[in-house]
Formats: sequence, structure tokens, C-alpha cells
Amino acid sequence: MELTAILKDKLNAGDNVVALHEGVLLQGWSPKAHRLLALVERNSSYGLFVFTTSRNPPQAFTDLTINFVVPIDSDFKCDIDSLSAESSSDIYINISARNFKLFMGMNSGSETNHFFTELSKSMDLYLKNQQKLDFNWLKKYSINDIDLELGLMMTINNGDIATNNLKTTMAVSENDLSFPSGTHTLSSRESVIQRQMLLSEEQYTNAKNFSIYIGTWNVNGQPTLSSLNDWLTSDSEPPDIYAIGFQELDLSKEAFLFNDSPREEEWLQAVTKSLNSIGHYRKVSLVRLVGMMLIVFVKKKHMEHVKNVATDTVGTGIMGKLGNKGGVAVRMDFHNTSLCFVNSHLAAHVEEFERRNQDYYNICSRMVFSNFTPPKTIKDHNQVYWFGDLNYRITEMDPISVKDLVSKNNFKTVLEADQLKQQHRAGNVFKGYKEGSINFIPTYKYDPGTNDWDSSEKNRAPAWCDRILWRGNSIKQLAYRSHPNLMISDHKPVSALFESEVKVVDTIKYRKIHENIMKKLDKAENEYLPQVMVDNTEIIFNMVQFMEPQMKELTVANTGQVPVQFEFIKKLDDSTYCKEWLRIEPFMSFIDPGEKCDITLEVLVDKRSAYKMNSGQDKLYDILVLHLDGGKDIFITVTGTYERSCFGCSLETLCYLKVPIRDIPIGKLMELENNKSNLISDPYPVPKEVWYLVDHLYRHGLKQEHLFEQSGLRVEFIQIRNWLDNGTPDALPGSVHSVAEALLILLDSTSEPIIPYNLHAACLSAVSNYSQCKQIISQLPERSKNVFLYLCAFLQELLSHVNDNNLDVKTIASVFGEIFIRDPPRSRSDKSSHTKTSMSRKKTNFVYHFLVNDQSDLIIGT
Repeated sequence: MELTAILKDKLNAGDNVVALHEGVLLQGWSPKAHRLLALVERNSSYGLFVFTTSRNPPQAFTDLTINFVVPIDSDFKCDIDSLSAESSSDIYINISARNFKLFMGMNSGSETNHFFTELSKSMDLYLKNQQKLDFNWLKKYSINDIDLELGLMMTINNGDIATNNLKTTMAVSENDLSFPSGTHTLSSRESVIQRQMLLSEEQYTNAKNFSIYIGTWNVNGQPTLSSLNDWLTSDSEPPDIYAIGFQELDLSKEAFLFNDSPREEEWLQAVTKSLNSIGHYRKVSLVRLVGMMLIVFVKKKHMEHVKNVATDTVGTGIMGKLGNKGGVAVRMDFHNTSLCFVNSHLAAHVEEFERRNQDYYNICSRMVFSNFTPPKTIKDHNQVYWFGDLNYRITEMDPISVKDLVSKNNFKTVLEADQLKQQHRAGNVFKGYKEGSINFIPTYKYDPGTNDWDSSEKNRAPAWCDRILWRGNSIKQLAYRSHPNLMISDHKPVSALFESEVKVVDTIKYRKIHENIMKKLDKAENEYLPQVMVDNTEIIFNMVQFMEPQMKELTVANTGQVPVQFEFIKKLDDSTYCKEWLRIEPFMSFIDPGEKCDITLEVLVDKRSAYKMNSGQDKLYDILVLHLDGGKDIFITVTGTYERSCFGCSLETLCYLKVPIRDIPIGKLMELENNKSNLISDPYPVPKEVWYLVDHLYRHGLKQEHLFEQSGLRVEFIQIRNWLDNGTPDALPGSVHSVAEALLILLDSTSEPIIPYNLHAACLSAVSNYSQCKQIISQLPERSKNVFLYLCAFLQELLSHVNDNNLDVKTIASVFGEIFIRDPPRSRSDKSSHTKTSMSRKKTNFVYHFLVNDQSDLIIGT
């Protein structure tokens, strides 16, 4: 009897077999098993059936058992890979749909081609007729859809944003079923159990809805109000979770320069008193960076279900150091769902939407919760709530038109000119995030103390600067509003209320599945060794340039029968698993049988590694050791060529470069950096690169507001770097902010700071005595002293224009204090926050002396 006829006997009347094919299951903890795939049609809708067979080939329909039935709809995906010519299967097939994933091997040939041609046609037909199709006929089939023995685990809930990162499963009782906290490095066995529990979590968790209140307010440095009830208790029912974000909490120089502020406690008390009194809340965490503060509360009854709380901060001010702009975040596991709250304050001014986009990406890449192994980032959470003064404005519309349309509640027309909407639609920012409908008037800018639009000379157009977005499934926004009755600031507070689905553990089911997995793992460990295939063991990067990252991908596939834990490990006598110019993400992870992991290798030569490249080999070279727990090590080479730059050279070398650095033979440059060259020509008093940048700022930036406070654009920095390295008759490119940041990066990338490391302690000890400070400067090497005095003279000129640029001498002293008196490399870590603040104050005070006093007695021979 033909197989098609046997299948037809198994199916319901009217269901037609279009194509069928046999493959080998490549996932699970058991020997590779054969499966029969059948594409079935009814009334132009299609389903994929997966059968097991008790006899091969089957002789009757009773030999067939339906494992899965999957509709060919919008969730269905099919990918074909070929990872190795040595495999017993010619091709690998990844089939995935809602709560389903299958990894199979098949032999290539005409039958395989026919099957996938028909499958492709069915997918195309769905796209053309999706509104008319009915898949209810598939529900009539009885299936055997849970088969732990074969490893057909249900996939992670669609709310899980990152599937390649290990998430700590919540402990449900105080016994040996509890998993260790994410703050510890787990043994391989514990990690595998966690991973398998994660993959099976739909079988032991129940979905439960919780309410989450998000609030954001730029308070413009104002003291707190006695009551915030109008903002925080605007809903009758108390939320389960509060996440409250502030911006510009404190605009004082003390907060800006040293992150000290009495306003933190004042606003914390005001918020605590104004939470819904019915709820009985406990503070989970508070994190602050200068004026950005985030506080998270949960109801007292939920506290026992909050685990693995962590915080981080990212400053996106100039050189990524100043915290006047940036973001703060709190993450936690609530029951069995990971939550991340991000409060941010992005770059200001109407025209700076690209800088706001850059701030967003900087926060995404640099916000790392490092007390987990591997570390977690924002994207590694089931649910993310991002809010704050995002500062996106209204473009191509004058203030009068905006105010007129808003007065008529014609928000739709105004929102078409909203920068965030435009950038989001274009895919330039907040990919994967959602925002609710805006049905409230713009939240900026008002005359403080009123509900009147800005009446200042600048007459800013109203804008929705203050926003709340979210990412993740099973989140429903119930409210999105502003609170205009709170009038102390030039912004209005905004809030949103969400109904969010959280996975809650069923203890009895959890124990049963845990025990099942333990038994399977015991058996698998005794029978199988981990096996993987790597698609490339020689990673070659193109020409690498300073501060310009390059990325390559490496794919590791688990072709064995057991889950694999891999980790890049240190080589003998090395302190880290890779060179400082290389970053690997993820550097450790798990791969289930039949799954693969895409690893990103990013090369970035920054100030830490540029000097070594200029003074030594111009070749990038590293050998990575990819270690399989319980298996073999795989060696991967990483190579590339570094294009030398003035960034990373010593001051001494730069002073001897009379031509652009790209015109200097690499051997000559290495001799200069290693002090082995026979120097004939006289050096410049200061490097020409420093002079070019300072001269440009002198001619174009003396009256520019926020100079040395506001960061530049990355793309403009690259243009400036190329201009300095190559030499060109064209004008120096970039805005004055980008030129100012390029100057700071150039000074910060030298092998030795302007004030050498051996005088670091002396500088910090002498800050209270100007005469001693001058004595230290007089002892500097000639070129270092020249650069120091040259820069101080320029900064004094800059500060003589404070009526135009509104700069502050303490701020400038703080910025250049970190540049002139750079901490020795070995002393930069393991300092307490108090120690770092104290050292920053001393550096600021040291430089302050030279910005307010005459330096003519130090200038010799001019």
C-alpha cells in the first residue's frame, strides 16, 4: 500500500496530502529518530503534520502517530542550512511556529526539492488569502505534543526577548529545587537543568495579570511639592508595581560634577508619601545619575517574588562621562518574568534628533547588569519599559501653527511632525518598542508655575518630549496621560498604566518536571558526549581604524544529543579570554540539541589599545579557545590589520610628526614611539593635531553654549580623525561639539597623560596650595608642559566669553581635570564611590587654579 494512501486513511475526509517527506530528528537527548512530515490542504489552507512511525516504512495507518499539527500561517517559518559536508544529512531544516520548534536533517534530492517547493507555495498562498482562511479543521486532530524523551520541548514564551541568554528560573520553595541566584557562576549540570527548565516553563507556569504604573517627570531642578497625589494616585486601584523616573532632579554644579544631591532624599520621601495608600508598598531599588533618578516599588505582599535586582547607569555626556544626559535602569525577576525599567534623558535642542538616536544606542550598548553570568543587557528581558525626557521635538512646523492645532485638539496633524514618530517609523530608533496613542496636549515647554506655553525669547514650539514606550508581549496599556495640574516645572509629568502578563510558578508541576529533567539528564550524561560544529575557525577583519567598530558573526551548532554549555576560556598565562580590542557576545551560553547560537565578535581599537598598536605590530591577532563543558576545545583565530592614527600616539611622537601620520612608514613610527629614532628635525612646541583642533575652536567655538559638555556625533568624529590622519586642504569637518570631543579623545588616548602618572599622587596632595601646583607643572617634560599651558591659555580665553557661552569654570576644570590627571591604569578599578568623588574634586581644584590665575611666569622662552 502506498504511503500517500496510508496517510489518507489517517486523515479526516476532505483533507488532502499535497507532499510528504521523511527526515531525521536532530534535537533531544535520545538517538536520532525518523519523522514523517506531511503537507496537508483543506479549502486552500495548509497544515504541516509531524508523524512518528511504529514501523518503517509504515504498513497501515495504525503505524502512524501524530506528534504535531502546525498551521501554515504568519507565525510559520522554515529555514534551510548546510553546516557541514561531512554530516550524514545533506541539509538542516529549522521549522518554527507558535510554541513549536523542530530541527531536522534531510538528504538532498528531487523529492526534497518537491516537498519544499510545495511548502513554499503554501506559505505564499497564505499571504495572498490570509483574511479568508480557516484553520479550525486542524483542531479536530488528537496529537501527542509533549515528548521529553525526544526533546521536543516547547519553545520559550513569545514574551522572551532574548533566547540565547540564560535566565535564572525563580525558586519556588526553600529546598534543593531552588536554583542558585544569577549572581553566582553555576556548575555545568546546574546550568543545563536551568536551561531545560526554562524551555519547559510553559508546562509549570500560569499566566497572571499584574498592573504596572510608569511615571516620568522632568522637574527642572525645582524643590519637591508636598503632595504628588495628582500624578501618582490618579487610578482608583493601586498598581502592583510603581516605576517612577525623574530628570533634572538637581541642576546644581555639585550634582553635575560630583553626583552629590540632597534632592534625592527629598523627592524619595515625596514619592513614598504619595503612593496609593491602599497598596502598602516597599522600595525595591533606587538608582540615580546626576539629575536622572529611578525608583521602583512593589506591593509588600509581592516582595517575596522579587529576585535578582540590579541597577546600572550610563552617562552620554561628552566622552560618555558626564551624566547630564544618559540613562539609569533597574532590572528584576518578578515571579518567573524578567522586567527592566529604563529612565533616560536624551540630548536636547530641536535639530539634534541624530544625537538623541545616538544616545539611545549608547544606552542600549553600555547598560550592562554585570553581576550575572553572562552579564545581562536591556534586551535580555521579557518586558522592558523605557521612559523619560526623550527630548524629541516637532519639526517643520512653526510654534504658532503647533499651538493653534493643539488648541483645537488636532494632535494627529502635529504628531505627523513628531521626531520620535518619524525616527521610529524609519527604524532608526526604538526598534521593537511600542507606544500608546497620544491623546494629551504636549508636555513641554511651559512657563514654570503656569499652564501657559513658553513666552521666553526663544518661543519654543510645544512638543511631547516626555514619553513612555514598552517592549514585550502580553502587555496591554490601560492609560497614557499627562498631569497638567502639577506646574512647578517647564515640563508636565506623564504616566501610563499597564496590565502585564507575568508567569507564575505552579510548585507541584515545577517539581514534577524538574524531577523528569533530572532523570533524562542522568541518562544523557552517561550515554552521550557534547558535539558541536563551528562554521568558521578563521575570522578575518578588514582594515580596522581607531574608534570604528567592526563585527563578524560565528555560528556554533549543537549536532549532538545533549545540551552543550560553551565558554570562551583564558589561555595559559593570559588574564582574559580575548585581547582588549575584541568583544565577544555571548562569551558563554547553552545550545540545545538541534539548535545553534550566533556569536558576535566585535573589534574596537580604542584609547586602551591604540598606543600598543602604534608602538608595536600593526596586526591584530588572537587565538580564542572555545571550551565545551565535558567535551573538547576548539581553537579560533582572529586576525586583522590596524590602520595607525594620531590617536593613541604619545605627545612626544606627535610633536615630531611634521607630516600626516599616514605618510610615516610604520617602522619609523614604531622607532619614534619606542624612543629609538635618530631625531634630526626640531619638534613642534605642541602637536600640530592639538593646534588644528584648538585653533578651530578658537575661531568658531568661543561663544558656543555647552562646549565641552555636549557630546559630538560619532560620524563626525570619524571624519575629523580621517582629516587629521590623512591631511587634506579641505576645511576641518564636523560641528564644534564634535571637534571639542575629538580634542578630549586625542588627549585621553596618549600613552602617558599630560601630567605623567608618576606625578599623579603629588597633584592630588597639592590641590590646596597653588604654589605647589605650579611647582609640579614646572617639572613636567617640555612638550607636556607646553601642551598644558597652551590648553589652559585657550580655556581662559573661552571662559572670558561666559556672557555668550554660559560656561562655568568649575565645569571646565572638572572635564579637563580627568584629562590632565588621568588615573594610573592599575588604580582605576576597585575604588569606592566616595573615593572616586574625592579624587574628582581634587583634580577639579588642581586645574581650577590654572584657569583663574595668570600663568605668564610659567611660560619661558616665548
